[in-house]
Amino acid sequence: MTTSIRTIAKVAETSVSSVSRVLNNSGYVSPEVRQRVEAAIKDLNYAPSKGARMLRGEASRMIGLMLPSIDVPFFGILASTIERELFERGYQTLICSSAENEDHEARYVAMLRAQRVEGVIVASAYGGTAHLQPLVDSGIPIIAIDRELVGISDDVFMADHVEGGRIMARHLVDLGHRQIAVVGAPGHSQPIQLRLGGIREVLEERGYPPAFEAIGEDHSFAATYALAKGVLERRPDVTAIIGTTDIAAVAAIHAARDLGRSVPADCSVIGFDDLPEASYVLPRLTTVAQPIREVALEATRRLEERLVDRQQGSDRRPVTRVRLPVRLIERESTGPVPESCQG
Repeated sequence: MTTSIRTIAKVAETSVSSVSRVLNNSGYVSPEVRQRVEAAIKDLNYAPSKGARMLRGEASRMIGLMLPSIDVPFFGILASTIERELFERGYQTLICSSAENEDHEARYVAMLRAQRVEGVIVASAYGGTAHLQPLVDSGIPIIAIDRELVGISDDVFMADHVEGGRIMARHLVDLGHRQIAVVGAPGHSQPIQLRLGGIREVLEERGYPPAFEAIGEDHSFAATYALAKGVLERRPDVTAIIGTTDIAAVAAIHAARDLGRSVPADCSVIGFDDLPEASYVLPRLTTVAQPIREVALEATRRLEERLVDRQQGSDRRPVTRVRLPVRLIERESTGPVPESCQG
């Protein structure tokens, strides 16, 4: 049962107005009465409601975190790390999962404004940014993660997705693979498109044929499994598959083995993310590791700096656009092109 100011006054044997003056630290209250009120507050475990504090003009200490989907392991790790870091800094996190839907994002924007969040960390599902403009108009600091928000946020922290695509392609090309397929989702995702750009760049530089691309919109294991299986059935000449995410790569391993193809003897598979699942699958997945936790930590730190600037009426910090490095983690799912396919 919620403790009211009247209950505190009754326990402290004083007036409601005296309790109010103690809570707001305004007006005169005798030391004896203050002591009784503070003891009652402690005994009753009273905490003023957030709504009441905001009505008094106090900061909400709430931060919005908007992600495309929290059932994707990558975003789950991001959300967990950001929430923990904000909590340690004294903030509460409102996590908004837009389900890859721009209309959902717009509705969450309205909710976050109504909740008077102090700042927002955003990985927007789509390239459009008009629905985020109300946050800017309200003067709410915005930090972009995993993808840029042109015209909305000058501060962005993300992995170097283009270089990640290059690394995946170079690794397979150096192993002798020429017939390469790319499997993954969602196609509208900015990071996915950047990785595809890096893959295409390397294959073009080497004079190799373009990769066969099977890019869908559903990034689930079942959906990417179907994509990979379809590729291997239609293109038996493919000797290597690039998964645009680790989930897509794990799905490709399952699809290959279900079709009787050994990984990596008959078909190499590489992913992107370096999720824990990459080490659980057999063969263990070769992947490109992106610094998920570092992105979360840097974004949280930057938002706190922006909030301090806002409180001090200063905005002199330079814009920060950071692309954190990625690296190849070579495990067991990639190997040389089969001898029968060489030459």
